[in-house]
Amino acid sequence: MSAAYTDRMAKWTPEHEAPEPLEGPVVATITGGTVLWFALFLVQVPFYGWFAEHQLGWWVWTCLAGGGLGLIGIWYVRKRDAAIRRTETASHGPG
Repeated sequence: MSAAYTDRMAKWTPEHEAPEPLEGPVVATITGGTVLWFALFLVQVPFYGWFAEHQLGWWVWTCLAGGGLGLIGIWYVRKRDAAIRRTETASHGPG
């Protein structure tokens, strides 16, 4: 590798360890966000004509997409939490 490349990479290399990831009520957070996206979609649907007239129809569909992706997120974090619990149970042994 060239010295210039090494110098550039040294600038971006962290000088300390990364902190542990924060854990919290992940499922509740994702569920709340998903409910919010769907609520925004339902509030905007009756006004779709106005949004379309003002070239803002994408707002409605963005909310629907956010809700749909949120459903995938809920599925993912529930599976993740279950896997974490299984791993903790297996490492502590039975009983």
